[in-house]
Amino acid sequence: MIIRLLAGTAAGLALLSGTALATPVKGAPELTGNDLYKAAALPRTACKLDKGTSAASTRKYVTKLVACLNTAWKPAIKDFTPVKVEFKGADEKESCSTGMDVSGSFSEICATAISVRLADDWIKAKNDLTVFTSIVRTWGGVVTGQTGIGKAWWGLENDADAAIMNEQNRRYYLQIDCFGGVSAKALGRQVKDWKPVAKVPEFWKNRYQGKTANRLYWLEKGYKSGKPGACNTWTASSSKVA
Repeated sequence: MIIRLLAGTAAGLALLSGTALATPVKGAPELTGNDLYKAAALPRTACKLDKGTSAASTRKYVTKLVACLNTAWKPAIKDFTPVKVEFKGADEKESCSTGMDVSGSFSEICATAISVRLADDWIKAKNDLTVFTSIVRTWGGVVTGQTGIGKAWWGLENDADAAIMNEQNRRYYLQIDCFGGVSAKALGRQVKDWKPVAKVPEFWKNRYQGKTANRLYWLEKGYKSGKPGACNTWTASSSKVA
């Protein structure tokens, strides 16, 4: 049996059931035909960000970035609920979603807020690639949570064939990547090369991210379109989610 890890915390932002077992996924309209896919391209949202290299400036950067994401995604998500940021103390290393201690910086969804721990790796960094990517990636869980996608994915068969389960999980995480591209486009982020973005690691070992070529495909697809509907990984061919 393979269980679905971590992103279930994101699914907790909204409740919706769904069960399906097929490749591509069938019989789960919350995944394959979600209303989110009908949304227009996200409006361009002015979001001037300056991370700096102090704890205060980095905290301000994260807070503003999440506020910009709230603004950008509100028109696309029915009954959208703005998400707040909660900062952990310097000595708070435990992840609410994994239960493990993390020595560096990380972001995750805890209940209905984005929880962030700031350490020197983000604070002292001279560019914002890692912090921007990590926050936007976490934000993808907000999208799946508030649209029912996360809950429906969580409700897929947990005793299915391992290969099918692995593919379903990759569909989920590749969709998170695609939403990241949509977010970057809405915030006016200039990205010419997605390879450095794809190389930014999770704070936990995620073996369901898919091949690098497919990650780049979905990141670029979301960015070029700017529309959530470009991110329907649930109806894509298996080769695109390998």
